[in-house]
Amino acid sequence: MSLQVGEKAPDFSLPDQDGNVVNLSSFKGQRVVVYFYPKDDTPGCTKEACNFRDRWNLFEEHQIKVLGISKDPANKHSKFIDKYQLPFTLLTDLEPCPVASSYDSYGLKKFMGKEYMGMKRQTFVIDDQGNLELIYLKVKAATMADEIVSDLNLN
Repeated sequence: MSLQVGEKAPDFSLPDQDGNVVNLSSFKGQRVVVYFYPKDDTPGCTKEACNFRDRWNLFEEHQIKVLGISKDPANKHSKFIDKYQLPFTLLTDLEPCPVASSYDSYGLKKFMGKEYMGMKRQTFVIDDQGNLELIYLKVKAATMADEIVSDLNLN
């Protein structure tokens, strides 16, 4: 199963860094960026989060919500947010990562010759009607937010 642009985005309810439940469906009427990433405070994930932070003014100006999702617990998300002054929400999708799985963003990965189950670095832009507008399956962590800004003509 692979998601396609134009399809309804899989809905979800996940806890944020403060333990509050966030429902994707509650953002109907505005665009949402949902990005899946492996782990808080690692080099690639930090670059990606900081790229979103550094472009935050454009996302905010266009009323686009940004939601980062990993399997890290809320307390790790809070520390990550504080350390890098991240202005957006981070959500926890605990293993077996049902939300990431519904977006085909959790599965078999290879790292240093070993295979394991993990979160794939993928990003989805959801339009104001809850449909998939853009899908990024090959993400460059350092420039993901820049790509979205360009593709949506937010400059």
